[in-house]
Amino acid sequence: MPGRIPRRRVLQIAGGTAVVGAGAVGTWQWLAPEDKGRPGSGEFPARPAKAVTSEAVVHVMAHEDDSLFFMNPELEQSIRSGAPTLTVCMTGGESDGRNALSTEPGYDKLPMKRPEFVRARMNGLREATAQMATGDWLSPWTVETLRLLPGLEVELQTLKAAPQIQLIFMELVEARAIKNPKKESLRGLWLGAAPDLTTLVPAGGPVRKAYRYTRQQVIDTLTAVFERYQPTVVRTLDPNPTHRAKQPEFPGTPPVLQGISHYDHQDHTASAYFAQAALAQFWGRKHSRPVAVDTYVGYEVDMLPNSLDDATTAHKIKILDTYGWVGDKDCGDKAGCGDRKVGNRGRDYRWSNNLRHRATGTQRWVQPLPDGRLAAFAVLDGQAQCWTETKAGSGVWSQPASVGGSMLEGQVQVLRRSDGSLQLFSVRTVLPAKGEDHRREIVTARQEGKTPDGGTPAFAAWESLGSPDADPERSMETGYPVAVEDKDGSVHVFVKNFDGGVSFRSSASGQGWRDWAALPAVAGDVRIEDGIDVALDNQGRIHVVAADTKTVHHWVSEPGDAAPKPAGATRLPAATGPLTLTPLSGGGIRLAMRQPVTSRVVVADLAAGGGWRVTSECEAFGGYGRVALAQVENTTVIAARDDKGRVRLSVGSGRPGPWQDGGVPHRATAALAQDAQGRTVVVALGTDGRLSSTRGAGSGSSSFGDWIGHDGQVRKGDTQDS
Repeated sequence: MPGRIPRRRVLQIAGGTAVVGAGAVGTWQWLAPEDKGRPGSGEFPARPAKAVTSEAVVHVMAHEDDSLFFMNPELEQSIRSGAPTLTVCMTGGESDGRNALSTEPGYDKLPMKRPEFVRARMNGLREATAQMATGDWLSPWTVETLRLLPGLEVELQTLKAAPQIQLIFMELVEARAIKNPKKESLRGLWLGAAPDLTTLVPAGGPVRKAYRYTRQQVIDTLTAVFERYQPTVVRTLDPNPTHRAKQPEFPGTPPVLQGISHYDHQDHTASAYFAQAALAQFWGRKHSRPVAVDTYVGYEVDMLPNSLDDATTAHKIKILDTYGWVGDKDCGDKAGCGDRKVGNRGRDYRWSNNLRHRATGTQRWVQPLPDGRLAAFAVLDGQAQCWTETKAGSGVWSQPASVGGSMLEGQVQVLRRSDGSLQLFSVRTVLPAKGEDHRREIVTARQEGKTPDGGTPAFAAWESLGSPDADPERSMETGYPVAVEDKDGSVHVFVKNFDGGVSFRSSASGQGWRDWAALPAVAGDVRIEDGIDVALDNQGRIHVVAADTKTVHHWVSEPGDAAPKPAGATRLPAATGPLTLTPLSGGGIRLAMRQPVTSRVVVADLAAGGGWRVTSECEAFGGYGRVALAQVENTTVIAARDDKGRVRLSVGSGRPGPWQDGGVPHRATAALAQDAQGRTVVVALGTDGRLSSTRGAGSGSSSFGDWIGHDGQVRKGDTQDS
């Protein structure tokens, strides 16, 4: 660094790294030691992406490594896009203060240095973030205090080479136990077991004192983050993890801390609850642009098939190795340069080879209106929003208009009834309040009245269908709904239930619903994953499919059946969760899913009167999540996410064709629909909250046109090699 640094402006971070005043109180610059061996390999960018202003992404998590394990590769995709990307770490993650594996000789004799271990973990996250953004793990940062609420300071770090990349550390103490109920924890604060929660001051940082946060101050702090950054996407950990099959016992636990134990860290779940409460508060205030929310499954993925392919997993592990301080690289801080409890064990965790959204998505969120225009529905600001084409087939979309709902989650399932009207289905969370239990419920809204020319369809008030599990705590595991109308006009909605089975509720007209009932259990001890699907074949039979960790299960109705019944073993291989069904014009049903480990899209057919068999294994190109599938006459269309987060298309005669070049970045699952001319339309929702679409050249065509943005302008698809 040129020039001499005045002694009075030099401080030491944990006795090592120099930090230099930048002209404002509490604003420092983190100086990296010289290292001629950096930056890293060409696998990471040589320079940061150009900053964009159309979108911003905020990640809210409990511990420093949560985003690296559970939100990547989507975290890195956002960083590389140039979007302002903020990560908020709520706790210090101090554990026992020993920066080493508990299996190392002499571990128990190591001193407990919690402030130093917190700083080492913060260093690891900063280095991993810099590596993803610039290719240089030692790319310098500015470090300063930030007051989001009066009288409370947090640590703000900003990457100098890409100032749109920032980290905020709230430094609240962690639970220091995965499941053992703790009064002094985020969960204890959320439940009211503790009136406030203290922070732990990391070694050598700009925040010099500990603070105590009340429950409301934590919510207000996150709300202030959203107001400051005006995100278009907020990402949190899983608010609805699955319960443990065997419930642990904790004698003497106070009643307020008792409850169901889940396959996740209690800090993860509580951090998601606080984020939901802050979002609800934020949505009630004026803000400049709507927000989508994505939630990520945590420790539970350890029990599920790998959803990422080997190449993506290997890349993710390199980032985790940086966080884990593999190789004892020198960052200049005696507190430590990473988290040795992770160390080089990123490859040993099943968390590394998975990315799973709690909301499993649906392709059925775009449907035609009677005048030929397409209507698209998505959840923004916790409400259902509707876009309509300005003219049939134009690909130009209106601004979104709210069609109601509150605290809705995931993608809206849109059922087009036989009379042409639409019915919407979703899930909503009811946050705890005076006279209100914390719970989840299925909700629906029916279209009413005639849609004005060129206008937005109107819907009746959202109606609660409750949950298959009346107990509020059990209802939190209610899955995402899929719905179908049978040949008699009755509507049936299906969801995963608390016990790992499928429950349904039916109505003769889409209102006046019968009680929840469970589908008959399939043979064996089966606990399904969420991501079920339902379809009606050309004989009027209802087909329901769901996957567990070993295979796909199938239920089918016959004329006169009150509900679909187990159809016998499918003998299909394991899937990575979400399944997609579509009827075949000649009879039978087609299924699309992803293969574990390879993430390859696999297609299986149920021939009329026959059994299931795999008919296609598509070329692997990475990616994850639900696959969109349509069968138009003899043409098969598939839309799926690739390893860069883009929509990729396959069109073939009778079976899938090769993957087409190009594609646009998106979130959730792409939609497939048909326009008034019978052309297949693919619609994607970007992280900027805007729609893009592309159309087939005609019925049965294997050629799709350009991607058209919401404003009618051609979007250049990303043609990087997959």
